[in-house]
Amino acid sequence: MDYRAVYEEWLNHPLVDSKTKEELIGIRNDPKEVEDRFYRELAFGTAGLRGKMAAGTNRMNPYIIRRISQALANVISESGEEAKSRGVVMAYDTRRNSNFFVKIAAQIFAANGIKTYLFSEPRPTPQLSFSVRELRTIAGVVVTASHNPKEYNGFKVYWEEGSQILDAIADRITAHYLGLQDYLSLKGLPFEKGVSVGLIDVLSSEMDERYRRYVASCSLNADVDKMLSMVYTPLHGTGAAHLIPLLNEQGYKQIETVAEQLTPDPDFSTAPYPNPEDPKAFALSIEKGKACDAELLLATDPDADRLGAMVRTPEGEYKPLTGNQMGAILVHYILDSLSKTRGIPEKSVIVTSIVTSDFGPTVARAFGIPTVYTLTGFKNICGKANEYDRTGERQFLFGYEESIGFVYGTRVRDKDAVSSGLLLTEAAAYHKKAGYSLYEWLQELFRRYGHHEERMINYVLEGKEGAERIGRIMNRFRSVPLTEIGDAHLTQRIDYLEEPPEPALKTNCLKFLYGENVWFALRPSGTEPKLKVYLYARSETRDSSSKIADLFYERVYSELKRIP
Repeated sequence: MDYRAVYEEWLNHPLVDSKTKEELIGIRNDPKEVEDRFYRELAFGTAGLRGKMAAGTNRMNPYIIRRISQALANVISESGEEAKSRGVVMAYDTRRNSNFFVKIAAQIFAANGIKTYLFSEPRPTPQLSFSVRELRTIAGVVVTASHNPKEYNGFKVYWEEGSQILDAIADRITAHYLGLQDYLSLKGLPFEKGVSVGLIDVLSSEMDERYRRYVASCSLNADVDKMLSMVYTPLHGTGAAHLIPLLNEQGYKQIETVAEQLTPDPDFSTAPYPNPEDPKAFALSIEKGKACDAELLLATDPDADRLGAMVRTPEGEYKPLTGNQMGAILVHYILDSLSKTRGIPEKSVIVTSIVTSDFGPTVARAFGIPTVYTLTGFKNICGKANEYDRTGERQFLFGYEESIGFVYGTRVRDKDAVSSGLLLTEAAAYHKKAGYSLYEWLQELFRRYGHHEERMINYVLEGKEGAERIGRIMNRFRSVPLTEIGDAHLTQRIDYLEEPPEPALKTNCLKFLYGENVWFALRPSGTEPKLKVYLYARSETRDSSSKIADLFYERVYSELKRIP
């Protein structure tokens, strides 16, 4: 159906509410806006549905929530009555409409006779993953847009292992989603009725206590310097519910917080782009850190699955750690701690993505531990944990990727900023006791394993025209690769779409290698309207690796701008 016809269908449907119709009337004379809202359906990306909140098929709104919830309910119902009785556990973050959307979804599940468990307050995404496994539900849902700006929301789906759904389940949900007739007429069971008949159950604080006990069990060393001074901010999100109490319980004596960002705020008024990967999100933390002479700054994003960190340099400034650097620090800390205490479990592996740098794998290799590579996203990284559960082939020990996501152990099957925040704090306190700041320890890792330099290009291209241009850029690099950059010559091209190294690694990603120590990769983001370019260089010195990385950045970026 033409997008204008879909627009008119929404505008004239008898069950579309008056507020939504007013919004649609307001864009009638803006054909580009009408097209952008209705030219396509929201599709499952790396982490489910995600989009701006507004009326339209390409937006997040109550009608899309009912539609995706009904599609998921259909898939659960296909699995039988036992699956329906096991039910769904649902969480939500601090964003606008998150609680509203969760209740809409619960009403749809209840109308389908599916048991539903809800958290009464915003809770971290990793706690949702943990709860799926603890409650043995068939599925889980968290309403969140993670680190996106305030205009966004999302609907992430988890399956019974506690990890995000893989393509086979996603395809079934999508088929039902697209096949629903007159989804604008969907109605749920009234919420209070669902509670009274036992189909909707609001969870008590017990699940908080169980999750917190699990995270505490991830600690690897009690004998660390608990006088480490640090600043933590949840960026107006869910992380403070657990990380602050856990650090206090572990005995850390100098924990400061950014008071302005402790309060849940759907507008993220002090951090408009609440992504701890972006140093700008640390502005208030840096002020606080300088005031209290903090050695470590930590931040979690609104749903507390991503962890950002900054470390104090010898000059007294704060330098951000990249996801690759934090990953390498944690890989070393975990393997070194285990090797000195209980021993590294047999058949252990580190799992990371195809666009993560070689820094962490190089560290792991020094301990005799191999690295397994997956596609981006923790549905793939933790999918390996699920696979190893079934086969016993290997032991999933630690998973991470460059976009500041980390998970230790197997009781949470998604990135977990709460447990990784605890572990990074512990690593900093451990090295402090040995006479190193975390910044100094990173330099020591560079000395041991080579200086790994990295650059990132986030090429934002919004809307239909942006999506089309991203396609043209990928096609150009696919057909006309950069064979020479400075003195470096292309030695290998990996096209994960046309010629993936193995079937499980098929995706729209290109990787270009220039010898053993330099490479870059391009891929369209699965959650945001942008093309992501990853550039890495390794050398014996910082100057050498930085010069190479800068050269590649300038050459690739200029090529991006040239492609219309």
